[in-house]
Amino acid sequence: MISVCMATYNGATFIREQVDSILLQLTNSDELLISDDGSTDETLTILKEYQQRDARIKILAGPKQGVIANFSYVISQSKGDYIFLADQDDIWLPKKVAKTIEVFQQNPNCLLVLSDLKIVSSDLQEIYPSYFAHKQVRTGFYANVLRNTYIGAGMAFKKELKEKILPIPKNVPMHDMWIGLLAEPKVKLLTTPLTLYRRHEQNASELHTKASRLQQLKWRKNLLYYLGKRKWLKK
Repeated sequence: MISVCMATYNGATFIREQVDSILLQLTNSDELLISDDGSTDETLTILKEYQQRDARIKILAGPKQGVIANFSYVISQSKGDYIFLADQDDIWLPKKVAKTIEVFQQNPNCLLVLSDLKIVSSDLQEIYPSYFAHKQVRTGFYANVLRNTYIGAGMAFKKELKEKILPIPKNVPMHDMWIGLLAEPKVKLLTTPLTLYRRHEQNASELHTKASRLQQLKWRKNLLYYLGKRKWLKK
């Protein structure tokens, strides 16, 4: 069983395209969990329309504490053997699920697969053909602590990882960085772009951080503290 976990907030502009692209790749036994964090636009209206037509969709009321808490919550509600993360404004390319599951099957010890993405504009014009190439994505714990390249929009992981990552601390830089680091060293990169990663003015995450060096140091200090604490508690 596959669980797709999506966190939404005022995503009405693009959410239909994303939901359509996901549902096409799921079987009848899979689920699409969508945790909405208090949208004030038409997001919930659109999602309820989909839910009435498709029993695989489950709409949850998010904790209203920001994107990290919202992803932490929706992941906690998942039931699948494989958990895919999804942003509200992207588009999954055909066979994303199948190709990702194939990597898991070929690498039994793998906990997390990170697939490449094509970076596009709001109207789907290509900006960069490869997120991996643009961001010089690599695996490795310390390399990603120093310069994170994990991205939730390309992430899928086994249910065994949930015990390690949940709950996600609110003071870490971002949920995907936290998940990727706790999956190390059992991470595999899938170099085929399988997502149209849409960039626009309302994105919850930044392609290039605008945080000061001091803020980045504070984030990493918090991150290492919580990582050390979690690794020790989960042994």
